[in-house]
Amino acid sequence: MDQRREFVSLVGQEGANISLLCRRFGISRQTGYKWLGRVRSGEGLGELRRRPLHSPGRCEAMLEAAVLAVR
Repeated sequence: MDQRREFVSLVGQEGANISLLCRRFGISRQTGYKWLGRVRSGEGLGELRRRPLHSPGRCEAMLEAAVLAVR
């Protein structure tokens, strides 16, 4: 987190070169722009949830209960 905060603060300075800063921090430019985008959108710099928000392949509750009853 400290590295991310430092990166974002340095990018915010006048005349900052994102490519050089990414090289300095050992991250890809894609990652640098991703961090900047998250800060600008208000998401913050923390890790995002990896759990999906929904599971389209999941069975309905009634079908799941019926299968469990048979087992």
